[in-house]
Amino acid sequence: IAEMYRFKLQQGGYEVQCALNGEEGLALVKNFRPDLILLDLMMPKMNGEEMLKKLRATDWGKDIKVIILTNITEDTMTSQLSSLKVERYIVKANYTPSQVAEIIPEVLAEQAS
Repeated sequence: IAEMYRFKLQQGGYEVQCALNGEEGLALVKNFRPDLILLDLMMPKMNGEEMLKKLRATDWGKDIKVIILTNITEDTMTSQLSSLKVERYIVKANYTPSQVAEIIPEVLAEQAS
């Protein structure tokens, strides 16, 4: 699934890096410093919520835009997750990669304003 999103976003002109687990993702973000992270909650080694907590605790990661992109429904997310500054919460089963790609410019434009 990550490769499918990578392909779609690269077609849209975005520079994309992928991580297969939370630990790898946190290390990648530290060096890559993206404008936006698409974050799944269900990942091995370190889940998305733990990764986001650690990201938000850093100076370099506290303001990076994050879209949760998962199959865990929003009504089952923890209250702590909602306090970690997430721009959007998208349930993957309800959106195609093309629809997600259409949301990204909106979120990035919010960052610029």
